[in-house]
Amino acid sequence: MTALVNAIAPATFVPSLLIADDDPAIVQLLTTRCEKLGFKVDTATNGIQLLIKARQGHHDVMIIDVNMPELDGISASARILDPANKSVEIIIVSGGSSPQIAERCDSLGMFYSRKDAEFWHQIEGYLISLYPAMIAAPHGETHSNDAFLQKRPRVLIVDDDPAVEVFLSSRLGKFGIDTIYAPNATTGVRMAARLKPSVIISDYDMPDGDAQYLLSRLRATAGTEKIPVFVLSGLEIDEITEQKLRREILGQAGALHIFKKSFDIHELFQALEQFCAFEKAASRSLPQ
Repeated sequence: MTALVNAIAPATFVPSLLIADDDPAIVQLLTTRCEKLGFKVDTATNGIQLLIKARQGHHDVMIIDVNMPELDGISASARILDPANKSVEIIIVSGGSSPQIAERCDSLGMFYSRKDAEFWHQIEGYLISLYPAMIAAPHGETHSNDAFLQKRPRVLIVDDDPAVEVFLSSRLGKFGIDTIYAPNATTGVRMAARLKPSVIISDYDMPDGDAQYLLSRLRATAGTEKIPVFVLSGLEIDEITEQKLRREILGQAGALHIFKKSFDIHELFQALEQFCAFEKAASRSLPQ
């Protein structure tokens, strides 16, 4: 629903974002950066205040901490996402790693991010995927990242290990390719539908749905059915599994390429170059 509103809203549309966290430093960091992206930001410091503000006015996106006074973020989010309420995109953030929380977020259709070194990078990528056409910025300036993303090819990396995205993005950036990141298959499908990447690179084995699950969801979703998918696996894939990954789904191609995770990404980049326009100066010296 949010993507649809963004697509038909006038150029002056400013999405509303509510940040709920009892850590003032986190609130200040997110407020500053989200306002620079062009969001109208409101804040809450505990779960009850979050619910009150959520009911008083419509917010397009919410960033909610798991551990807050009065009411935890997951319980508050479940109430906010009641079918009777207006649709809202929710990003849950946590200081620790919890498969249970990640699974709960996935079941409720919420994005999950840990407060680690990639914290803002993941949130920014998700916000931009929600509003790829949003270019508003302070003082009427154009937000450079949005304009940049519109001009350069995008590769969506789906992997439960954010280090993989960091490794690939640092190298693809040198070739004029932007990356967006999804920590699981379900989020990957949603981001692919909104942002239409040129290629998707997916881990094979992930806790909340493997590459086969991702492929089946993509091929059954309007707008993502034809996006090329490469599988990048840290495990040895046997012949039967490889045949299943490459098999057509609903008349569309399965995995086009299957690679073993390695620091040698020459073959991967050669395959990507068939679908993404690498910058000429860089493409003459593909990484070895």
